Amino acid sequence: MSDDDLKQPVIRKSPSRGGNSPDVWGIYEPDTGSIQYVCADPGSREAALIDVVWDFDPGSYAFSTESCDQVLKVVADNGLSVRWILDTHPHADHVMASALLRQRTGAPNAIGAKVRQIAGIWAGIYNAPTLFDPDRDFDRLLEDGETLLLGALALRVMLSPGHTLGSVSFVCGDAAFTHDTLMQPDSGTSRTDFPGGNAAELWESIQNILTLPDDTRLFVGHDYGTSDRHRPEWEASVADHRANNIHVREGTDRADWIRRRKERDATLPLPDRMLAALQINLRGGRLPDAEADGHRYLKLPVDRF
Repeated sequence: MSDDDLKQPVIRKSPSRGGNSPDVWGIYEPDTGSIQYVCADPGSREAALIDVVWDFDPGSYAFSTESCDQVLKVVADNGLSVRWILDTHPHADHVMASALLRQRTGAPNAIGAKVRQIAGIWAGIYNAPTLFDPDRDFDRLLEDGETLLLGALALRVMLSPGHTLGSVSFVCGDAAFTHDTLMQPDSGTSRTDFPGGNAAELWESIQNILTLPDDTRLFVGHDYGTSDRHRPEWEASVADHRANNIHVREGTDRADWIRRRKERDATLPLPDRMLAALQINLRGGRLPDAEADGHRYLKLPVDRF
C-alpha cells in the first residue's frame, strides 16, 4: 500500500452480530483524518449520525458538503432513516455538520451537556460573551448516563472528559463510539492540551471505556496511519486495546502515562482549522449571521496560542 491510501475517502461497514448489536458504517474523511459514523438498528433501520464533517478549506475559508453528502448517501443506499444527529464534543480539527444535517433530515441534534462550560471558556478566548448559546443551537444537551432510543436499541451516553472537559462516548449494544480518547492500538491515545483538556481525566475516561465487555467494538474519532500502516483503520475491540494499545495496554503506569502524554502534547501543533472550527461548532455548526453586506465573518484571536 502507498501513502495515498490515507488520502482517499473510505467507507467500511461493521455488520451487526445479531441481538443487541447495531450495523455501523465508518466513513473516513482524509483531509482531517476524521471518521464519521452511521449507527443503525438492523430491524427498524433507524440511524444515528455521529461526528459528521462539514468540509472546510482553511486556505480559502470556503465550505463544501462532499463528506456530508457521502454520509447521507450511505443512509439512502441502505434504506435508513435518520433519528439522531450526534457529536461527541466540539471538534477542534473539523467543522461539524450538525446544523446542516438537521436542516436536511429534520432529525434533532445533540451533544454533551458540558458543552455549556466549554462555550464559556471559548467565549472568553474570542472575547465574544454573547456568541454561544448551546441551548439554542442543540435540540438536546445530554447528561452522563442518559439513554437515547434508536429503534429497538438503546444508545447510552458516557461522559468521557480529558480531550475536552465535556466529551462524551456513545455506547450502543456491542458498539462504542469513543471519539478523541483512544486512537487505534498501534497509535495510542489522543491529545489533552486544548483549553479544558486534562490528561488525568483522559486516563480515567479510557479506563472506564476499557471496562466494557472484551468483545465491544470501539470506534475511534481519528486515524492518521503509522510509519508501518498506510491504510486507515478505526475499529478494534476492548480486548485488543487492553492487550496491544501502545499507550495504555494492561500494566501501564498511570503517572508515567500522564507524564508522557503531557510531554508529547507540548510538541503538537495547533490544528489548522481550530480557531475557525470552534467558533462554528460551539454554535452547533451554524455560521455567524450575515452582516449588512450579506457576508459572514469569523473573529479570530491573535497571540493567544
